[in-house]
Amino acid sequence: MEQPDWSLIRSFLATARSGSLSAASRALGISQPTLGRHIRSLEQQLGKDLFRREATGLSLTALGLELLPMAQSMELAAAHLALAAAAESPELEGTVRITASRVVAHYLLPAILADLRRIAPGIQIELVPSDTSKNLLFQDADIALRMYRPTQPDLTIRHVTDLPIGLYAAPALLHLNGIPQTPDALLAMPIIGFDRNDQILRIMANIGITRTREDFPIRCDDQLVYWNLVRAGLGVGAMQTRIGDADPTVQRIAPFLQLPDLPLWLASARPLARSPRVRLVWDHLAAALRNPKSLDPGAELG
Repeated sequence: MEQPDWSLIRSFLATARSGSLSAASRALGISQPTLGRHIRSLEQQLGKDLFRREATGLSLTALGLELLPMAQSMELAAAHLALAAAAESPELEGTVRITASRVVAHYLLPAILADLRRIAPGIQIELVPSDTSKNLLFQDADIALRMYRPTQPDLTIRHVTDLPIGLYAAPALLHLNGIPQTPDALLAMPIIGFDRNDQILRIMANIGITRTREDFPIRCDDQLVYWNLVRAGLGVGAMQTRIGDADPTVQRIAPFLQLPDLPLWLASARPLARSPRVRLVWDHLAAALRNPKSLDPGAELG
C-alpha cells in the first residue's frame, strides 16, 4: 500500500474531531468536495471505511478508532517540525500571532501593541481575542496570554503578574441602592453573574458566600458584554482594577471584600519561543503587563 499523503491525514483528523464534513472543511479552509475526496482517497488506500454516517453526523468505524492515535502522533510530529523551522528565522520581521482573553485584548493590548509597532515596525501582529484556549503546538497562536498556569507539555511559560480585581457599580445603581458598607448590604444589591461559566460562583464559595446562578438577575458569559451591563447600571460586577478604576462610568465599591487576584501567564511553544521575533514580542508583553503605568485602558473607554 502506498504511503498516505499528509493532507489526507489532516482531513481525516479534522473530520474525526468535528463529526461532519462541513465543519471539518471550515476548520481546514478547504471546500467540502475536496475534503470528501480526501476521505474517499484515504479509505480506498486502506481498503476499508473510516467513518459511518449516523443521524447526528459522522462517527469513526473500528478502523478509524484504531488509526486516530497514530494520526494524532503524525500531527504532533508535523507541528514540531513546523515550529522548529519557524524558530530558525533570525529576522526581526514577519508575523507573530497573539491570543488573549477578549477583555485583555480589548482594553490592555492596544496601547502595548502600539508601542511595539514603534519599536519593531517590521513585525506584523495578528491578535486573536478569544476566551477559549488555542493550541500553541499547532500554531493556532505563537504567544498566548492566559489567566491560569498552562499545563500543556512542550511550552515555555512565564508568570508575568497578578491582576487585582475589584467590584464596581454605576452611579445610577448606587443612587437607588446606596453605597454598600457591609457584606449584607452588598448582597442585597443586584449582582451580574456569568451564565454557564461557574467562575463567579466558585469565587464566592471560596470566601464563604453560597449562591446559585438563579441569584443573579442578569447573566452573561461574554465578559465584554458583562462589563457593559455593569456600566449600564444593571448590577454590581467585577473587573480588573486597572480597567475599572480608569472607567469614569462606574465607581469602585465594597473595599471590605477581598477578591483573589487573576494570575497572568505568557505561553509559547518551546521551539518557537527561541525565534528572535517571538522573543522580542514576548519580552515586550511581559515588561508592559508588569508595569500598569505603561497601559492606558481609559483610552478604550467611552
